[in-house]
Amino acid sequence: MEGLTTLEEHACFGGVQGFYEHASDVIGLPMRFGVYQPPQIAQGPVPVLYYLAGLTCNEQTFAIKAGAQRYAAEHGLMIVTPDTSPRNTGVEGADKDWDFGIGAGFYLDATEVPYAKHWRMESYITEEVPEVVARAFRASRGAAGIFGHSMGGHGALTLALRHPGMYRSVSALAPICAPMEVPWGHKAFGGYLGHDTARWAEHDATRLIASGKRAPKLLVDQGLADQFLESQLRPELLEAACAAAGQPLELRRHKAYDHGYFFVATVVADHVAHHAHALT
Repeated sequence: MEGLTTLEEHACFGGVQGFYEHASDVIGLPMRFGVYQPPQIAQGPVPVLYYLAGLTCNEQTFAIKAGAQRYAAEHGLMIVTPDTSPRNTGVEGADKDWDFGIGAGFYLDATEVPYAKHWRMESYITEEVPEVVARAFRASRGAAGIFGHSMGGHGALTLALRHPGMYRSVSALAPICAPMEVPWGHKAFGGYLGHDTARWAEHDATRLIASGKRAPKLLVDQGLADQFLESQLRPELLEAACAAAGQPLELRRHKAYDHGYFFVATVVADHVAHHAHALT
């Protein structure tokens, strides 16, 4: 595959789970992503489901922990898992905090120095990754869905709202629903976007929906024992915004489940099926 370095590949549920690296023009640095190719790829191009991971995670986290390949193989979906930020940037202090900088790109294009040069995750996810994947794998260009967990849930919601028509299906697991109202969002938006809160609102799913942006029906799952539920996630604000605006939303609350990948693995089959219904 020209321009793509294969780091590792593994047979998995009749398909192949691989991890790859390429020189990103958008980020200006090497970037990594994972791809699960289902067995149906032998017959031709298949729909693509993009998964955005959360804080501290990388391109391998979901592929290793969630067990989604079983369901992707059943439905004939490719799953693409990009990394969560640029790495080895040379930016001093970028790895100081677990919730900002390295592993915490928040799926937006930074405007503030020193992050504006490399932290261009929105453009990377929506522009470059689809092209790289389409050139290197048998991916259907016309059928894409997006989902994610925590910070990645925020990314899935906002990218779908900001790029209407790009994704036929959208879902999120324990997403940061209203980043303008919570500490994670204040830290990320202040550091990446500066002090103009109008710019922040352009990357807040709840505010985007209130402003008139729309996406396909949203499926959101949230654990009620999630340690970040009240302080960082605030799904009730997304629920209220969707109800007021007429944005279709199915918000499912799960007693006893926390924020981690045991929860993700519990509900991931439903999410893959949700996307398969729209994509296949």
